[in-house]
Amino acid sequence: MFHAGPAPKASGPRRGALRDGLGLQPGMRVGLFGGSFNPAHDGHLHVAETALARLGLDRVVWLVSPQNPLKNAADSAPLADRVSSASAVAHGPSMIVSDFETRAGTSWTIDTLRVLVARHPEVRFVWLMGSDNLAGFHRWRGWSDIMRLMPVAVIARPGSLLDSRTAPAAQRFARFRVPAAQARLLPRMAAPAWTYLTAPLNHRSSTAIRAARDAQDANG
Repeated sequence: MFHAGPAPKASGPRRGALRDGLGLQPGMRVGLFGGSFNPAHDGHLHVAETALARLGLDRVVWLVSPQNPLKNAADSAPLADRVSSASAVAHGPSMIVSDFETRAGTSWTIDTLRVLVARHPEVRFVWLMGSDNLAGFHRWRGWSDIMRLMPVAVIARPGSLLDSRTAPAAQRFARFRVPAAQARLLPRMAAPAWTYLTAPLNHRSSTAIRAARDAQDANG
């Protein structure tokens, strides 16, 4: 796992690509995996590793959100703690944990993705999400713009399989769905294009972890 820390100074044409500390190179196939990671757990790793293998990605960037606008800030651990949590889970050189949204000053996913695409025009990005997020994806600001900006891969998560397949986003973009058997082609496709990947399900969730931790604290 590589934690995207302060980027080294550079001159010449590579400077713009290095300033975010991600170390991405032209032609790379890169999954962007955003979330609060409050805390990160092996369910998140399951999504990232499934996408890495099934899509033939070179990297997965874990974009740790400074604060999800759709969630209560009072329930969120400090950003540094959540970055550390993701770093402890995201093993291997193909996994990059980054606080890029804080660096870029963006609060909404669509704005973050636009900045990354502008900085790395020759990188093949894919937006990654669990199926639990697809179920409510239509509530995100600029969600349809995300679908048109880059390909999207949805990885099955427990308790949301049926809801996600009938989600408004899935229905509106149904004709752009790519069969799972062709998932490795997705990073090279023009958006809109999306796929739904099933894999052995991992039942871990941040909500359950926080609830168990709170119960343990309450019991002394």
